Amino acid sequence: MTKLQYATLDFLLGRDLIPDALLRAGTRIATRGRRRREMRGGPVAVRARTAELVAHMSSGPIAEAVNTANEQHYGLPAEFFALFLGPRQKYSGCYWPERDDSLAAAEESMLALTCRRANVRDGMTILDLGCGWGALSLWLAERFDVRVFAVSNSARQRDWIEDRAKDRGLSDRIDVITADINEFDPSATYDRVISIEMFEHMRNWAELTRRIASWLTPEGQLFVQTFSHRDLAYRFQGTWAAERFFTAGVMPSHDLITRFTADMATVERWSVNGLNYARTLRAWLHRLDDNRDAAIDILRIGRTERQAKQLFGTWRLFLICTAEIWSANGGKEWMISHHLLEPIHRTPDSE
Repeated sequence: MTKLQYATLDFLLGRDLIPDALLRAGTRIATRGRRRREMRGGPVAVRARTAELVAHMSSGPIAEAVNTANEQHYGLPAEFFALFLGPRQKYSGCYWPERDDSLAAAEESMLALTCRRANVRDGMTILDLGCGWGALSLWLAERFDVRVFAVSNSARQRDWIEDRAKDRGLSDRIDVITADINEFDPSATYDRVISIEMFEHMRNWAELTRRIASWLTPEGQLFVQTFSHRDLAYRFQGTWAAERFFTAGVMPSHDLITRFTADMATVERWSVNGLNYARTLRAWLHRLDDNRDAAIDILRIGRTERQAKQLFGTWRLFLICTAEIWSANGGKEWMISHHLLEPIHRTPDSE
């Protein structure tokens, strides 16, 4: 998009002049265009572009544009996110096994599924890498006899998690660390490293997985959740979402992490139908709309009325368009991926 197109879209969003039906229709058109663009040239060309992406993701810093990513998602007050996320403040895809589940139940279902697939047990030390607003860290500390180290690059998130941990009597089980992942060195080992929707914001997966392998105990494992596409992997570039929410990010394919095999091997992997993510996003949108006035009041802090309404409209569009993307083809294309990995030295071929 050009600067003029961005300015026009911002103007219209700030005045609520684009019907939701039109936003959804436009997203569906753009999604079909993205699919055609990423599939151009057929399977051979797709494999070549994936190889180029893997090479790109095997060099450079672990994360690019760290401050920009922080501003796009976590520069806003925690109270803003509390208006539309569920009671666990889980800022990632939830799991809806039952048709009549609530957002709160879907949060609990995905947290339980995560811990089951990560083989979490009492007595473990766990690194929650890219901990967000602490949904997983707090859930772990409540339900298991574990020690949790929660890491993000946001001081706002640290304060939020520490306050929740204190209120729930969990401060002795959770340590919260604010760090740039490029510089993070725990000088410790963990039984589990769990990373929920952080890898998509990282560039150098080769170096990240190498470091994580060194942070694991001899029997340790890494569990990773990403949003993903069934077959296609690509960088977020030249789109509205890339500009506003995913600067320097990547859309992984379901098997992308298996291309980084120098230090970690896949033990097991699972896919969760994308309709679960779409339903999560629509639940967030419904809650955001229900709290419109309160949200704009928060966004007005340090901004003009026009800027606050424009930012509110931007968040609505983000939720609308991502819900449409993960609904495509019945949730069978864009989805949620789960991977369980362990250091390569423990694979049978290396023994």
